[in-house]
Order: sequence, then C-alpha cells, then structure tokens
Amino acid sequence: MTVNKHNSNDILIDKFNRVVDYVRISVTDRCDFRCVYCMDDEMQFVPRAQLLTLEEISKIARAFTELGVKKIRITGGEPLVRRNVIKLFEDIGQFSGLDELVLTTNGSQLSHMSQALKDAGVKRINISLDSLDAEKFKRITRVGDLEKVLASIDAALAAGFEKVKINAVILKNRNHDEVVDLVRYASDRGMDISFIEEMPLGIISDRDRAEAYYSSDEIKTDLEQVFELVPTTETTNGPSKYYKLTETGTRVGFISPHSHNFCDDCNRVRLTCEGRLLLCLGQEHSVDLRKVIRTHPEDIEILKQAIRDSMLIKPKGHEFDLSEKPVIFRHMNVTGG
Repeated sequence: MTVNKHNSNDILIDKFNRVVDYVRISVTDRCDFRCVYCMDDEMQFVPRAQLLTLEEISKIARAFTELGVKKIRITGGEPLVRRNVIKLFEDIGQFSGLDELVLTTNGSQLSHMSQALKDAGVKRINISLDSLDAEKFKRITRVGDLEKVLASIDAALAAGFEKVKINAVILKNRNHDEVVDLVRYASDRGMDISFIEEMPLGIISDRDRAEAYYSSDEIKTDLEQVFELVPTTETTNGPSKYYKLTETGTRVGFISPHSHNFCDDCNRVRLTCEGRLLLCLGQEHSVDLRKVIRTHPEDIEILKQAIRDSMLIKPKGHEFDLSEKPVIFRHMNVTGG
C-alpha cells in the first residue's frame, strides 16, 4: 500500500507544500573572526547560561532526524570554538536516517580538528575564504590570519572528506576583483566554490551595504571572461545554483538572496544557539524550542510536535531591500551562518 507522505507524521511539510529535510544548527554565536558582513565591530554575545547545552542540541537534532530530516549542517559563529563540540558531532553522526552531517567553518581551528571531525561522521565541509590577499583578508575578517586558514584547507583536503568547498561573500570594492583567482584556487585543488551575495542581517557601522552589493550576475559575467561555465542541475540540497567549468569539472555555485530569490523551493530551517527555531532566514517567525525542551526534558514526542506545529508559521519567503535599514536586527553570527 502506498502511503501519502503529505499525511505522514514522520515528515515535515509546510503550508506551501515544501518538504523540510535540512536543518542548520548554530552551536554558538561566538567567533574568533569579526567579518564585516557577519558582525558589527563590537558585538554583544548571548550569555552562556542562555545557550543550549550540547546535550539539548543533540536531542533536538535527533527529533529532526525522526521527522525525516536528512541533512544537518553545524554552524556558528564559529562552531569549532565551542568547547567539546566534537562530542556533539559524534552523537549526531550516529543517528539513523541522517544522510549527511556537514559543517561550515571559517577554518581557524580546522588544521588540528579535521581528522576528529571525519572520524565523527562529517562528510562535507564548507570553509569561508573571501580573499587570497593577506591584507584584504585581514580587513574583511578584521582579525583573521590567511595563512592559518589556507593551512586548514590543506588539512581538510588531506583528511579525505567527501567534499571540501569554499564559500566566498563578495563585496564591491573589497574583494570583487578576486573572483577569478578564487575559482582558480578552488579548481587547482579539486574543490567546488560558492559565491554568496551579502545578506542584510543586523546593523553594521563601517559601510553602506547597498554600495558594497555585488550581484551573482556580475560575478558570473566576470568569470565568463575567463572560463566557460555550463549550467548544471546538480545540487547539494541547499540554495546554491551550480555551473561547471568545462576545463576541470569544478562546480561554481551562486547563492543569490537578492538577485535570484531561492524561497520557492526552500527546504530548510535554522536553530539558533539559544534554541530559537527560525523558519526563514529573512523573517522573524520562530518557535522557542529551548523552552519546550527544558519544560519537558524527558519527552521527545512533545518536542517533535512543537517542530511539526512550527511548519504552520513557516513563511513563503523573504524580501530583502538594500535601500532600507534591515528589518532583521539579528546579525548573521546569531542567525547561524
């Protein structure tokens, strides 16, 4: 007998008939970088007492996998600065039904943690790399050491993950002139790369986001002066739209929240480090899962029902407008990378 998945309690479907099978979990809002597109110069971080414990995160992750989630990405802030975080990867990596446990990191801690992450079950890693110029890298990250990140990329490649991918946020007059070099760097090492339009989350003080905006279409035009890009329908179950370099097969992705809104087929939700389940990147619709799990610590069914119910408030999408001040006041490090 065929079961109608739309009536199943073991799968998450929102009111727009989108299946949610991908969760991004932030384990901390803290980071050892201060990237200009992610944080303001002086950040107030969540008090440690308000953070979900690693055990609570693991239980929420388990609830999601029992509701049909196939992919979990661990994010931050910088997730690898969270104490004892490897234990969390080990716990989540054992959940049945989970196809992919993946990580987004700035690379600062990766050189000495790569093997432990692979042993824990991490299949793919995305590493942020916005510039190959040490001075530009320092200006964008405010404090980052490029050589340390490049060494971490080499360590991740040596560890033998299924995929190591580069993510680059492109800002006009900051690093937009490096897109060709970044593609060459990734291609030479057998890595894919995704270019990301800056997302207007949180108030920043050092520049005008509209003036710094550099669209995916502009990046693609720049790349096509040098490379032949062929469209592909391949996907990693995220928002990137991919092209392939004909000469190497390297995939070049574009994440375009402004120029090519990706909401129609959104399959994801985000859990913040303090336990808010965000139903949309660019809206404030959320459910307090910390309250649920602390009120009913032994009853995972109540937690699962709260997650099911959250699908009723998942909005159709976001509408970012760079000409206005952000309506979302949480910064990207709080949202979960």
